[in-house]
Amino acid sequence: MLDRELLDILVCPVSKAPLAWIESAGELQCKASGLAYPVRDGIPVLLEEEARTLSDDELRKL
Repeated sequence: MLDRELLDILVCPVSKAPLAWIESAGELQCKASGLAYPVRDGIPVLLEEEARTLSDDELRKL
């Protein structure tokens, strides 16, 4: 689980839009950029080259 205060200030490095914590996937997702960033050992990895592209189905769920 990520700290709520941390989640409130984190934004996507590509779009600068808010990120959604998807606990079941262990990642932070951005609807604006369509990217998902991994969280490793409780640390968000907010690097574009580490992100994966969200599927259309995943984007609809955000």
